Amino acid sequence: MKFLKNRTVLGAVCIVLSLLICFALTPLFNQSVSRKTTVVRVVKSIQSGEQITKDMVQTVEVGGYNLPETVMKKADSVVGKYAKADLAPGDYVLSAKLSDAPAAENAYLSDLNGTKEAISVSIKNLAQGLSGKLAAGDIVSVIAPDYKKQGSTVIPPELTYVEVIGVTASSGNDTDQTKTESSKSDSKDEEKQLPATVTLLATSDQAKILAELESEGSIHLSLVYRGSKDKADEFLATQDKLLSALYPKTTSSSSGTASGSNSVPSGTNVPAVSSAAPESEGK
Repeated sequence: MKFLKNRTVLGAVCIVLSLLICFALTPLFNQSVSRKTTVVRVVKSIQSGEQITKDMVQTVEVGGYNLPETVMKKADSVVGKYAKADLAPGDYVLSAKLSDAPAAENAYLSDLNGTKEAISVSIKNLAQGLSGKLAAGDIVSVIAPDYKKQGSTVIPPELTYVEVIGVTASSGNDTDQTKTESSKSDSKDEEKQLPATVTLLATSDQAKILAELESEGSIHLSLVYRGSKDKADEFLATQDKLLSALYPKTTSSSSGTASGSNSVPSGTNVPAVSSAAPESEGK
């Protein structure tokens, strides 16, 4: 390695490397950057769920360097499809943002697998439903004034953390559905979009309590968490532990008790399970 200490040799090596970079690598890089390709670009605002027409997009020639692999390159492959997300003028159309069929109305109901059920509760005034600000994916607590006619306002332990899966206006349309441009400006239309019911994802035990509260006519929903699904699942996991403690599964062999009963016998000590909220993100 003595030759590396020779300044003449080092200088020659540096010159060779410089020439290699200038006359070999740089042209290749410039060629890749300057290579042109045709992509489909949005020229008119497209709302989620809207069908794409010819006047909404155009094909343009752009540099091909660092383009997403899923960018659409032919207008014919875009026109007639449905947007899965809002697209603004200037956006490149990606295949992940397109659907061959319009979004199914009330798609969240199709996700039910039998372990839980959907149940709606009435929102009779703005205050009961967080002033119309609730949205699908929110985690809420159900507050019951004069619970079981005992004169106290409580959050039933079964309803400490419940997931909102839909918010519906009196028109029957979900309020978080994308509004068309024709219904944005009219104040009457805005009033119609105020929530009339909130649909919650619940177990059968939770659903029974919600039905009772609905019949008694007074329910308040308080927002506990809105954010990532992983964090929301932590709240729901805490609720599942509470339900397991409140409604322990019984076996037919234990003391002759029939299995399948969801009620907690009077005088039974429910195992202590903390209903404390999961630690906030970032901690």
